[in-house]
Amino acid sequence: MAEHVYDLLIVGGGPAGAATAYWAAQAGLDVVFVERKVFPRDKTCGDGVPPRAVHQLEEMGLADELAKYHKFDGLRAIAHGRTLEMKWPDHEVFPSHGYVVRRYDLDAFVADNAVEAGATLLMGTEAVRPMTDANDQITGAVVLDKASDTEHEIRARYLVIADGANSRFGRALGTARDKSFPMGIAIRGYFESPLHDDPWIESSLDVRDRQGNAMPGYGWIFPVGNGTINVGIGLLSTFRDYKSINTSHLFEEFAYSLPEHWQIDPTSPIAPPTGGRLPMAGSVGPKAGPNWLVVGDAAGSVNPFNGEGIDYAYETGRLAAGLIAEAVARGDAEVLTRYPGMLDEEYGDYFRVASLFARIIGNPTLIRELTRVGMRSQPLMEWALRVMANLMREEDAGMAEATYRAISAVVRVLPDRLIHP
Repeated sequence: MAEHVYDLLIVGGGPAGAATAYWAAQAGLDVVFVERKVFPRDKTCGDGVPPRAVHQLEEMGLADELAKYHKFDGLRAIAHGRTLEMKWPDHEVFPSHGYVVRRYDLDAFVADNAVEAGATLLMGTEAVRPMTDANDQITGAVVLDKASDTEHEIRARYLVIADGANSRFGRALGTARDKSFPMGIAIRGYFESPLHDDPWIESSLDVRDRQGNAMPGYGWIFPVGNGTINVGIGLLSTFRDYKSINTSHLFEEFAYSLPEHWQIDPTSPIAPPTGGRLPMAGSVGPKAGPNWLVVGDAAGSVNPFNGEGIDYAYETGRLAAGLIAEAVARGDAEVLTRYPGMLDEEYGDYFRVASLFARIIGNPTLIRELTRVGMRSQPLMEWALRVMANLMREEDAGMAEATYRAISAVVRVLPDRLIHP
């Protein structure tokens, strides 16, 4: 009997992989996705599901599931002794709210949704290396069943690489991160708090180390709604001394400095804080091969403005699924060559502007002055929120969109060496 050959094998079952699996299965493809962990499982993240991600989840039929979790209406920014509360900007497509959902829950129900759509999920299964034929064409992957410690082969016509920020499988295919691009560093932990159901997520824009030095990044407090809050710090590699930063010490300092209204015990996190790295601005390439595509964090699809990656994971997964469905229908793998250009059209200018911003705020003195000026003006900060959350409007555009487009036009013609030195 001939060995089964799937239309699509997806390496990774997180946000990008599960979204790819869902949309490919919806298109009628024979899909298998493999995840080395077993859901539900924890994942280092701020747990925020911003409006762009909410839209994608609702498009996947998950509005009712999302509604079970804590909803937030906007952002409370704190810096230099000032506090501003800003509702999420209105938009013709994206909702004006978000949710806080622990990745322990979120990734599990998004993966389950893909299975209900018709995809096959193999958990506790790690894709260890690509399979190739005599012409060096990728024909699938050798996978390891971690429970039995046995290897077997999965054959597929197409592959999507969605195994996250470190993407071992992607590297085996030749992908690499361009180190001239910014990278994020994040650490988070959970604390008990009576304000676990606060309607605002909170951002501290004046993060300092133990010596009082300003840091290029921000601190967050996201109410989870289950008696706990998610507390974290995100930093950028554009800071000259970022490699010398002790993130554990910085996290501890931030926890001790939280505003009193959160009423936490900074000495008693629910579990030890965990951290990770965030490849940004589409910094990983190539993003496409003869019969494979790279999505989500594996493609470096994190927004340098704010460290969000989950919305771009869902979006790139959906885009990849659509292209592969078209390739299968036409019997033409050349369709996949359009993928890098489509990503560039969707995110290229925005990520260039965001990368330049990340480079500028790598100067601690400059970021301190920028936040000082911004916190004196609610309209200015609301403009910044719209841009940094990538919620610019196509219709009924206002000052935020006009200003962003003017900046984008200038940045588009700047030499790459000024954006990515």
